[in-house]
Order: sequence, then structure tokens, then C-alpha cells
Amino acid sequence: MKNLWSENDALSAEAITDNADLGVTVYATNLLGGDKDLVLHGGGNTSVKTALKDHLGRETDVLFVKGSGRDMATIDAGGFPALRLDPLRELSSLDSLSDAEMLNAFKTAMMDSSQPRASVETLVHAFLPYKFIHHTHANAVLALSNRKDGRELCRQVFGDRITVTPYVMSGFALAKCVQEADDGNEGILIPRHGLFTFGDTAEQAYARMIDLVTLAEEYLAREGDRQVNVASLPDTLASVSDISPILRGLAALPSGKEGDFQRFILDFRNSDDVMAFVNGNNVQRYANAGNVTPDHVIHIKPKPLIVDAPEADDLDGFTKAATDAMEAYEADYRAYFERHGDGSQTMLDAKPRVIVVPGLGLFGLGNTALEAARAADLAECTARVVMQAERLGDFQGTGEKDLFDIEYWTPEQTKLGMPNEAPLLGQVAVVTGAASGIGLATARMFAASGAAVAVLDLDKEQAQQAAAEFNGLGLACDVTDDTAVKAAFDNVCRTFGGVDIVVSNAGAAWQGRIGDVSDETLRKSFELNFWGHQRISQAAVNIMRAQGTGGCLLFNTSKQALNPGKDFGPYGLPKAATLFLMKQYALDHGRDGIRANAVNADRIRSGLLTDDMISSRSKARELSEKEYLSGNLLGREVTADDVARAFLHLALSPATTAATLTVDGGNIEASLR
Repeated sequence: MKNLWSENDALSAEAITDNADLGVTVYATNLLGGDKDLVLHGGGNTSVKTALKDHLGRETDVLFVKGSGRDMATIDAGGFPALRLDPLRELSSLDSLSDAEMLNAFKTAMMDSSQPRASVETLVHAFLPYKFIHHTHANAVLALSNRKDGRELCRQVFGDRITVTPYVMSGFALAKCVQEADDGNEGILIPRHGLFTFGDTAEQAYARMIDLVTLAEEYLAREGDRQVNVASLPDTLASVSDISPILRGLAALPSGKEGDFQRFILDFRNSDDVMAFVNGNNVQRYANAGNVTPDHVIHIKPKPLIVDAPEADDLDGFTKAATDAMEAYEADYRAYFERHGDGSQTMLDAKPRVIVVPGLGLFGLGNTALEAARAADLAECTARVVMQAERLGDFQGTGEKDLFDIEYWTPEQTKLGMPNEAPLLGQVAVVTGAASGIGLATARMFAASGAAVAVLDLDKEQAQQAAAEFNGLGLACDVTDDTAVKAAFDNVCRTFGGVDIVVSNAGAAWQGRIGDVSDETLRKSFELNFWGHQRISQAAVNIMRAQGTGGCLLFNTSKQALNPGKDFGPYGLPKAATLFLMKQYALDHGRDGIRANAVNADRIRSGLLTDDMISSRSKARELSEKEYLSGNLLGREVTADDVARAFLHLALSPATTAATLTVDGGNIEASLR
């Protein structure tokens, strides 16, 4: 492992904050957090003991410690609460301290109550005498320690440079254990937890961490030569896009309302470490041997769901086997809760947060794309650690009771924060023609409402630029091309796991007097403005049916479907057909829980209704441009956001299907009768 310390950067960091000790601690923390082989997603912590003046101007010894759940890669000085050191150190004289008392002690010791909550391992940092303390969950160290003989092996590798303790759960008990074990070495290693290093300077604590992890890496590279046997797999495997909707549907949780589900986003991984892990002949043993470190459990549960390798020509068989596996997993989780719960806890949902698929890879699950990515990151880390350990001997992770204690420990649960109440949380929305105008406004609004959004547009660069606004997926897609539509939906399934909502919005306007217009012009318009909607809807429905959790099709049909405009037949005719296409989907697929609705909008500035088009249509109706745009009962211009709100309303109306919602400011001629 490379030492990345830069004296110039460290000096610059010291000058950024009012306290040089804090500045250099932030710098060291960011270095450690930037290496995924050391720490991931809020794990690990660092601290420094220094002095500050209190509100009365008195010099006070304080502990700056990483805030609970803060990411070491990106944390800044504001993420380190300052706590009075003496009251914390006095707690070491106690024989016991409840979690509630410990957390209250943190609050009362804070120099500034507006700062973030202190790490649950604050007392470890307070009880030890060292100025700078760094703590990581280094993969190489975990690979050594997560074995039956882990403590002995770690003593062999590190010698007398560090002290190796038994595993103790975070909190007061761990702080007491570490304090008693400290014998002035470079650090302390807690099996299945991680490594603490100490220093008189931040650079010394950092360098010791890098040196010790390097020793572990070198030992693993030198001694890890045990062969990991590969399991037998089908000759031809189904694709990720084939199976992800099936798994996503099985993972969905009934919300308690008929036909409604709490869905998850899926994040797929198939790195070399992951493939070695999922394809191992003993995957059932080591994947169920406990997490590599206990704090992962709040994000990925105590174990993954393992399904059968999917044969390409037997998706029905895969679905049945995966259904049985999911039911068994949930029953096992309920039994785990019954074994270890004491009546004071409320059981969390029993669905997995990682699904292992031999032959393909693994999926992380989460309520949002970011949460799914976090679960997948931790699962990928698990795969790396387990495979390193297996090349030495059998991996042995954190014990079940220890995992339960962390999973249901209040200080760890608070890291997850308040539940996200966004109305489209966990849902995947695909919006076509979404790089501008109505499509972009709709994509933004759906993303703001919690959905993972795929932006489809002819222009790939513009689609990606639009999607980047809300961490979405931007894809090039010509809705008149069967191959392009299939590729786009395969990509969405591979990225997010499936599809719940489609806003079929892509279109273009052709004009001409219907008695004069050419067949070519009319066919082009139908290809885009009717067949494009059919291709998109058919692809989406196939995925929705595989998920088995219903879905929502939304069509932009335009006012032209009801109130044709003069010389606008080439556009209005396919739009009228699309209106009835919507009704047919509602009729044929209501039994699948799939709703279909349309928005009847008019005169919206967009890529379709350009300035030139506004001028042309105004002249056709013998109106000024202002009169044309505000020529409705309300006398005001209707915007793309108005249409987006209508689409969102329909997406959130579970009992509404085969409906057309008018958004035009009021036009009696175009209203439904």
C-alpha cells in the first residue's frame, strides 16, 4: 500500500482551519478514506487531542473526533465535533455505562451543540493517551483476522508492533478493553473490527497504518496459495437484464395497500473478486460465515441471498427456484431475530440487501441508487476480503449474535438517519425525449420525488448531461429502432434492476394539409408518434410483468388527439391512435396491475413547439404569438413544469387507469366529453 503523505499538502491543510491539529487530521482522514481497501461508507474514524478556548476564554483540552457516519473520504473540519476531554476520560473509572448514558455523555461534553454526533467509538479515542489516533477496516487486516486462528496469525505477521485483543462490540466495553490492552505499541488490532494506529503526529499515525496494512498485504500475497475451486455452471447463462426484474420483484415488500409495494433499486457488480466469490464451490459456506466486520450489517444484513445460476433457456425454472430461495431467506431471518431478540426490538424487514448469482455476479439493494451502490460496494469489499482469506484457509466472519447486537444497536441505527418519505422512493422511471422540454421537466420532477430516473433521448451527450443533474442514467435511444429500444431497457435493468414507470414522451411534429401530405410524411410521423410509443410500452410491460409488482405507463398524447388543428393532421392522427393505445394497455394489462394514462397538453414551449413552430401555428390560427400561447380559459401560458406535475399526479394515483388528464389552461374544444 502506497504512502501518499505530502508535507506540502499537510502544511496547507493546517493553515485552512483555525486549529492546525484539526486541519492536519482532516488531511490524514481524507487520505485514509480515499483508499477503498482501508475504509468504506462512513466506516472508520480518526481523532486528535488539542486545546480550544471555551466561551469564557478558558483554555480547554478537547478531543476532535470524526462525526458518526461521516465519510472519511470527503469529511471536512465541520464533520469533527469537539468534546471536552476531561469529562470523557473520567468515565474510564466506571465499571459499566449504558448506551443511553454514553450517548448523553457525548452530548454534554460537546463544545458546540450544533456540531454532528460524535462517533460511537469516541471513548476509545478518549481513553487512549495518544494525540493522533487513526482507525480503519483495512481489507488485508480483516482477511488475516477473520479466521479461527486469526489472533494468532495476526501476532505472527505483526509481531510486537501492535497489540491484538479479542473481539469486543463498539461502545464503552470496547473502550475499556482497548485501554487495558494498550502497552505503548504502534497500534491495536481488534479481530473482525479493524486496526487502530497511534502517533505523536498525524503523519506518524498515518504512516504506521500504511506500513502495517502493507505487511498484511505482503503476507497474503506470499502465503495465500490455496486453490479456491470453481462450481459447475450451466453452459449458457441468462443475462443480467433477464434476471434482474425477477429478483427485484421478489425483493419488493407489500406496503399494506392492495397492489402497492415498497420497491428496491438494484446495483449490479461483476468484478474479478466478485466473480471468484460467487463462482466458488463453497460459496454457501463462506457467504454465510458472517460479515467481514460487524458495522456492515446495518447496510447488507447478516448474510446475502444466494440463488441458482440462471440458465438462458429456463427463466421459469430460475423464477421458481429464486422464489423458494427468497422465502427460505425470509424465514431464516425471522428465526435469527427470534433467536437473539429480547422483546425490546422491532424486527426490521426480512428482505436481503445483497443477492449472489453464480455465473453472473451480485446485486446490492437499496431504497435509492446511492443506497444500492453502498450495499454493492460493501458486498464487493466482502468478496475481496473473503477470497483473500480463503486462499489461506477457511474464512470465519463475525458471529451471528455479535451481528444481531450491532444490527439492532441504537447508535448504529441512528447512522441511517430519518426514513426517506419521498413518494416515488425505490421506483425506477424511464422518460423518453427527456433531454429537454416536457421530458426534462418530468425527469427532474420524478427524481425530486425519489425515483431513480433513466433519461432517454436521441442525443446521448444531452441525455447524459440532463441525467447528471440528479444522479440519473442518460442513454441514447431512437424509439423508432427496435434494437435501440431493447438495448436501452436492458441497460436500465442492468443499472437499476427494472422499470416501474414509463413516460412515453418522445415525439416530433409534421405539418401539412391532409389531402396534400405525402405517404412518406405520414408514415414517418406514425413511426415516431405511434409506433415509438408502442415499442417503448411493450418493452416496459415485459419487464413489469417479470417483476410482478404492477407498473405505470404514461403517454404524452397532446391536445391534437381530441381537437385536431388546421393543417396538422400528420401529427394529430398518430396522437389520436396513441390515445387509444393507452386505453388498450389499460384494458389488456390491468390484470397485471399495470396502469395506463395520458396527458393531453397543448402549446408548451419545448423542442417540439419551437419558436418557429409557435410562429407557424399562430399564423394558422390568425393569432399573435402571445395570444396563441395564452389562448385558453385561464388566459396564461402553460409550462413544461405544469405538464410534469400532471404526469407525477398520475404516477401517484394507484386507482386511476385509462384516464386522460388535460393540461392546457382550459380549452373546451379539446376537453373530454
